[in-house]
Amino acid sequence: MKEKLEQIKKEALEQIGNAGALDALNDVRVNFLGKKGALTAVLKSMKDVAPEDRPKVGQLVNEAREEIEKALESAKTKMEQIIREQKMKAEVIDVTLPAKKNSVGHRHPNTIALEEVERIFIGMGYEVVEGPEVEKDYYNFEALNIPADHPAKDEQDTFYVNGDILLRTQTSPVQARVMEQGKLPIRMIAPGRVFRADEVDATHSPSFHQIEGLVVDKNITFSDLKGTLAEFAKELFGEDTKVKFRPHHFPFTEPSAEVDVSCFKCKGAGCRFCKGSGWIEILGCGMVHPHVFEMCGIDPKEYTGFAFGIGLERISLLKYEIDDMRLLYENDIRFLKQF
Repeated sequence: MKEKLEQIKKEALEQIGNAGALDALNDVRVNFLGKKGALTAVLKSMKDVAPEDRPKVGQLVNEAREEIEKALESAKTKMEQIIREQKMKAEVIDVTLPAKKNSVGHRHPNTIALEEVERIFIGMGYEVVEGPEVEKDYYNFEALNIPADHPAKDEQDTFYVNGDILLRTQTSPVQARVMEQGKLPIRMIAPGRVFRADEVDATHSPSFHQIEGLVVDKNITFSDLKGTLAEFAKELFGEDTKVKFRPHHFPFTEPSAEVDVSCFKCKGAGCRFCKGSGWIEILGCGMVHPHVFEMCGIDPKEYTGFAFGIGLERISLLKYEIDDMRLLYENDIRFLKQF
């Protein structure tokens, strides 16, 4: 029995010495120390050993087991150390190499322009108000003095969801909703996305943005409107900017006007940017129509007000000298990086 144990121990130590990987080392452990291993088989045959010899044989088996386990643990520690060293060499980091630069996004020209417009009007005491993009026909047309048979309704190509629900063609419905609440006075701007069935080209899109403003109070006059828009133009385009009001017609304002600003490129002398006229059209405006006040529950004999509407994309195109509106929606990072 002693010779058999010595032979088992010798074979185990040889296989441990020849094992080149942790998997091979585990196989040795199973072959000699597992449930069906060589040493386990010896223990199971103890019943055939004379009773007086069993303690001695048991001691020899335990000594062999301890020596094999010690050899296995030592070999395992050495292998793990070698693997760790190889891994550290393979994963070495050169701290002198330049770091990877994170790609930082850029603000959209529309966002920059909108924030600047909001800053100007908030500085004048205005509130920024938002409203639903899917709107009722009543707020989009009727409350703004555009009844069902009004010609202006034909002039605007509208996306209808059904007979009463549509995608708003302007942000003026937000003004109607605010006036309807009856909390006066009102000083507000309503920026947002609007929708019209336009063909896509360099200056048109079926989805674009407007910023519409409204002031309602006692004794508001056209002079207040002119002074407000003149100050806005100077803040947006430069202190030397001049404004020109041309008579126009809008169903929800009376009198109405379109506003031009002196060309900020040529200072009014005439250039390619202003098509030689020295002036650039930027918005429409006027005094709120008395019927609009009546529709919203405001007494037109006691209150007056003015409203104006600005195309956000138009400001972006002018201010940043972009010649094609489609560039604003193509998400070309090369274009956006310029801002």
